Amino acid sequence: KKSEQELKDEEMELFTKYYMEWKGGRKSSNASYTNIPRFYYRLPAEDEILLQKLREESRAVFLQRKSRELLDNEELQNLWFLLDKHQTSPMIGEEAMINYENFLKVGEKAGSKCKQFFTAKIFAKLLHNDPYGRISIMQFFNYVMRKG
Repeated sequence: KKSEQELKDEEMELFTKYYMEWKGGRKSSNASYTNIPRFYYRLPAEDEILLQKLREESRAVFLQRKSRELLDNEELQNLWFLLDKHQTSPMIGEEAMINYENFLKVGEKAGSKCKQFFTAKIFAKLLHNDPYGRISIMQFFNYVMRKG
């Protein structure tokens, strides 16, 4: 007959054996876990000067790229001029309106930086109970200024 200690040792041995088989089998059946991209990188330590410089440079390049995407004052003025020129009557009080057809025309003339704002989705988002299916030029321009 086995002692209590021998039974515990045998139980632990069997547990370890079955656990390792289960753990190992699970890994091989889900090889996709090895393909998950890394999405978090720790910040470089103070003594990792090269990594700090790389982080600063990549951040500067990213900000420069985003800055080039922004509309400058001249482009905003041009957009306002085009929107005003293509407004669709009748006005609602003092508010100028534009229909979808003219909205697309302005989108073609406004330039490549503005192209992202002239989509059906944005037009629909700004459409509010107008009987002629138009949006407010001022609301659209404010939207561009907030998002762009």
